[in-house]
Amino acid sequence: MLESRAIIGETDMIKAMQQDALCLAGKALDLFDAAETTEIARFIKKEFDQTYGLGWQCIVGAHFGSFVTHHSGCFIYFSIGSLAILLFKGTSDTEVNQKNS
Repeated sequence: MLESRAIIGETDMIKAMQQDALCLAGKALDLFDAAETTEIARFIKKEFDQTYGLGWQCIVGAHFGSFVTHHSGCFIYFSIGSLAILLFKGTSDTEVNQKNS
């Protein structure tokens, strides 16, 4: 239940989608060592692509900066321990929401 230790930094997702992100991150951390950040990101991205449609991006690491454009309602940045996770769905030119973390 690592997801119960998650701290959400910023999000515009509905609660159910947030919970899915946290649960998937917990599953990924059960399956992979915390140092396998690419595998963790791949796992979360693929699951969100299957559940919520293609176009999701996931960044996982201990230290990174970002400034992204995303679909409204499709952004979450959270941490579990020292690992930060950024999950968002890219957007078209007609819908612009920018977040930095």
